[in-house]
Amino acid sequence: MTLIIAIWSALKANLFPTWILEQDLLVQCVLMGGIGGTIYCLRGVYINACVHQRWDPAWQPWYYIRPLVSFITGGISWLFLKAGLLVLDAAQPADPNNLGFFALAFIAGYNVDKFMRKLEQISEATWGIEQSRSSNSNDK
Repeated sequence: MTLIIAIWSALKANLFPTWILEQDLLVQCVLMGGIGGTIYCLRGVYINACVHQRWDPAWQPWYYIRPLVSFITGGISWLFLKAGLLVLDAAQPADPNNLGFFALAFIAGYNVDKFMRKLEQISEATWGIEQSRSSNSNDK
């Protein structure tokens, strides 16, 4: 969560290059994905350490890497929405806003596995690319 606050502060202080600052929606989607992943990790710590009392130090790398992957999937969700490969609503509202982008980025960061599976389904339907072995093994 500290990383998210640091990035947000740097954005507000204009510490990033201009080309990044011009991509407000992308940066916000990346941050929303990171928030989703961080919440998922914090929940995992709470559940495994406190509720079930089955904390395993072997999983610590996952708790560090997962939020980073969530930042990336938040950005990927923006890319697929902008490219029109994912559609939020068939009808455009009279006053369009970015809440749909933020919601999808959060979900992509919170549930990376299912989001990646959905992207593989889209790529298979759109371009005929078969699903990866990791996706197929998770389905079994």
